[in-house]
Parts: sequence; C-alpha cells; structure tokens
Amino acid sequence: MSLTPLDIHNKEFTRAFRGYDEDEVNEFLDQVIKDYEKVIREKKEFEEQVADLKEKIGHFNNIEATLNKSILVAQETAEEVKSNANKEAKLIIKESEKNADRIINEALSKSRRIAIEVEELKKQAKVFRTRMKMIVQAQMDMIESDDWDELFELDLNEVEVEEKEERNYQFADNQS
Repeated sequence: MSLTPLDIHNKEFTRAFRGYDEDEVNEFLDQVIKDYEKVIREKKEFEEQVADLKEKIGHFNNIEATLNKSILVAQETAEEVKSNANKEAKLIIKESEKNADRIINEALSKSRRIAIEVEELKKQAKVFRTRMKMIVQAQMDMIESDDWDELFELDLNEVEVEEKEERNYQFADNQS
C-alpha cells in the first residue's frame, strides 16, 4: 500500500530522550509532503497523457489497419484491372490479326483476279491486234490490187453491158 501525503502529514513519531529536533523533522516532512504531492500530480498527468497517447495510438493503429486493407484492395484491384487489360489487349491483337489476315487474303485474291483479267486482256489485245493487222493488210491488198487500174480504164458503156448480162444470167438461174 502506497503512502499518501495525508499519511505523511499525520505521521506521529514517538518521543525519545535525545531525539531529533521536532521543528526540523516537521519542516522536512512538509517538504516531503509538497514534493510527494507534486510527484502524485505529475504521475496523474503522465497517466492521463499515457491514456491519451494510447487512445491516439489505437486510433492511428485503426487508420493504419484501414490503410493497409485499402492498399491491399487497391493492389488487388490494380492486378485485376491489369489482368483484364492484358486479356482485352490479347483479344484486340487476335481480332486485329484476324482482320489483317482477312484483308491480306482478300487483297491476294483480288490481285490474282486482276492478274487473270490482265492476262485475258493481253490475249484479247493480241487477238484484236492480229485481226486489225489482217483487216489493214486486206485493205492494203485491196488498195494495191490491179482492180483499181481496171476500174479507171473501164468505159461506162461496158459496165452497163456487163450488168445487163449478169442480170440475165441471174434471171436464167432463177428460172431453172
């Protein structure tokens, strides 16, 4: 059991022959009482400060725990978002690759069709050129033929006689 300032104040000492000076003892006891009261007040203040600090520590510990939970949730969410983004990126890449393959295949197919059409047009151009050459050559042959000379020398009367003979010949053929 601890002493209180009142216990110190009420303490009575037995008197003995040749004992201590009573005034000195009383003065010392008064000083001890004052110091002891001061120590008790300080102790009480420190206990209040300790209680307050413990409360604050408890509050900060709660904040720390909440922050740690929040950080964990944020990390999990970040990982989830990152995972989802990676999945979405992979899907986009696959879709892009499919589209690129489709576009390339369409382009190759179109290129082949165009190449076939070009070859067909080349063949047609060669045929046309050959035919045109033949027509031009036939026209040139016709221009260079001796028939023109005969035409220029022919008399109109002779043409009429020949036409009449030819009509008669055709008429005779039709009759038979």
